[in-house]
Amino acid sequence: MADKKTTQVAVLGGGPAGYAAAFKCADLELQTTLIDMAPNPGGVCLYRGCIPSKALLHISKLINEAAEANRWGVTFAKPEIDLDKLRAWKESVVQKLTGGLGMLSNSRGVDHVQGRGTLVDANTIEVALTDGGTTTVRADHIIVAAGSHPTRIPGISIDSPRVLDSTSALELPEIPKSLLVVGGGYIGLELGSVYASLGSDVSVVEMTSGLLPGADRDLVKVLAQRLRSAFKEIMFNTKVTKVEEVADGLQVHLEGETDTPTKTYDMILVAVGRRPNSRDLGLENAGVTVNDRGFVEVDAQLRTNVQNIFAIGDLAGEPMLAHKGSHEGLVAAEVIAGHRVEFQAAAIPAVVFTDPELAWCGLTETEAKAQGRKVNITRFPWAASGRAISIDRPDGLTKILFDPEDERVLGVGICGAGAGEMIAEGVLAVEMAALATDLRLSIHPHPTLSETVMEAAELVEGASTHVYRPKKK
Repeated sequence: MADKKTTQVAVLGGGPAGYAAAFKCADLELQTTLIDMAPNPGGVCLYRGCIPSKALLHISKLINEAAEANRWGVTFAKPEIDLDKLRAWKESVVQKLTGGLGMLSNSRGVDHVQGRGTLVDANTIEVALTDGGTTTVRADHIIVAAGSHPTRIPGISIDSPRVLDSTSALELPEIPKSLLVVGGGYIGLELGSVYASLGSDVSVVEMTSGLLPGADRDLVKVLAQRLRSAFKEIMFNTKVTKVEEVADGLQVHLEGETDTPTKTYDMILVAVGRRPNSRDLGLENAGVTVNDRGFVEVDAQLRTNVQNIFAIGDLAGEPMLAHKGSHEGLVAAEVIAGHRVEFQAAAIPAVVFTDPELAWCGLTETEAKAQGRKVNITRFPWAASGRAISIDRPDGLTKILFDPEDERVLGVGICGAGAGEMIAEGVLAVEMAALATDLRLSIHPHPTLSETVMEAAELVEGASTHVYRPKKK
């Protein structure tokens, strides 16, 4: 016979959005139940996404820097890859973080129900427990944070261990001699970079005219120049129409701007985006509205059309980023607690953890053009940065978008080493409606890469300390 539980708040999904919501609800003294398949919170991000991929990218960066050191007069032997040990280290990082979240969950008094939950109605979730049996959770409020899954392409979704997605690629089944990455977005480029540094000949096929569609072209250009030397081939305006398993690998049929319509690779990584996990949740049983793209429709308080049900994270729409989901979780919890809050982020940062990293926040140049909005843009090349040159990474660019009327910071974009850490200053500037003068007069430490933000702000007046542009007469 099914067990029954009652709670004030039930959170369905234990990823960065879900556990942030559950923890905040508990902190606000709401009785909270977290329903998730895993033994500890973390979700795809910690178990099979953000964290393991960054652990591998750290190794990739180390291998690349060891090779580059030869230019500086320091020569290392070619690295030997112990794949079993590498996998074990990656898993230890995952276990340490998810285990820590488990302890935080227990300390807060969150009731963790391990199993798969399905909505029966607007107040009831039926949970198929992972250890067998079922339980029913009755809740005053429900927060749905079910996340997303890798997109599949019908033409290449063959049943073969040689075809990887972002999850299986992180398991490092082997280091193939040749790897085709289908998709030139951030997931494909990050994982492609890892495999290239480990010894694979990596090729990328992208159906649009450039990498990272949607990102500003001047920033992408900096990254693309370096990737051309790291990858064997990058094919644009080309798509995969069919994949067949043959004796020596996978035969790929290509259509578009390619001289060779058929090529063979040892393995393929399909990385063409992610889709929300809105199916099989029982949302229709509760009357929750889902749009034609599979996203749950929510208002500024993350509330669905059903008053007591909230949706957050990847399920609630783009951008599908862990930090956006976490912030939404905090907002939803505070709304349930009766606080007058809304999700009103002016600058949600995006980071591509390639080498160099690419990051942006706020308004992009691409968006400004699409909106027909006038903006002033300044660009500071890292070739003029003492810090960038001293670490042999002058291949960078910092750009700032300003309002032409009052010089308010509207957006910031950075491509270069450590851009993911640097973008936080841009987020703060946009959120606080900082002016060019605020950035220009804030003394930045020397020599650092962060100085490029200050000098990009100085360029509003036409010149900065390390970039001279004669004034037009």
